Amino acid sequence: MMLKATRFQDLAPLRRSLAEAAAREALRQQQRAEAVRRALEEQNLFEKTVGPVTPLRSPTTRRWQPSEPPAPEPLQFLLDEQSVLREAMSDEFDVSTLLDVDDQLSFRRPGIGLDVTRKLRGGHWSIQRQLDLHGLRSDEAREALGQFIRLSHRTGIRCVRVVHGKGLGSPGRTPVLKGKVHSWLVQKKEVLAFVQARPAEGGAGALLVLLQPGKRRV
Repeated sequence: MMLKATRFQDLAPLRRSLAEAAAREALRQQQRAEAVRRALEEQNLFEKTVGPVTPLRSPTTRRWQPSEPPAPEPLQFLLDEQSVLREAMSDEFDVSTLLDVDDQLSFRRPGIGLDVTRKLRGGHWSIQRQLDLHGLRSDEAREALGQFIRLSHRTGIRCVRVVHGKGLGSPGRTPVLKGKVHSWLVQKKEVLAFVQARPAEGGAGALLVLLQPGKRRV
């Protein structure tokens, strides 16, 4: 008898486990039934609110077309342009034979008459933009100048001022950047001519630059 009692006691946990599993399954069934009931109620409510729906008759079928994806940013193009700027404006370019050294240093591209530099000195063209290269390293100044000239030309600017400084803060008080700016400007095809600025506009520390006529772009 003790053996049978022991076996019945061993079955008690199993019975409890089965009862709990059955209760959980009954609860899940009840929850599913409740969810179906709510969905039917919401559907009936929508139909009662909107009323009967009749599809529109159209001779053509219109399908939704996804909008075109945004154009990719021309990162490689910008990198190529920067590379071209560095290559097109060499520090090794000898500009000395191309400059007019009179009472004030100046440059005019072949085919440009002396009257152009004379008008440029006299303020015939108003200064529309200015670039100040103070405090920039040589490579930074070269890139900044190249971009400035290119963008000014693209937007229809004719006359700009480039401030390179007089070199008073350079070692030996030698204007290193000044000579490089002359060389870089001569290598830019957008530049027609440049002259040393008048005293009120920067004197020996700045240049007035005349650019090729260009179509104004927004």
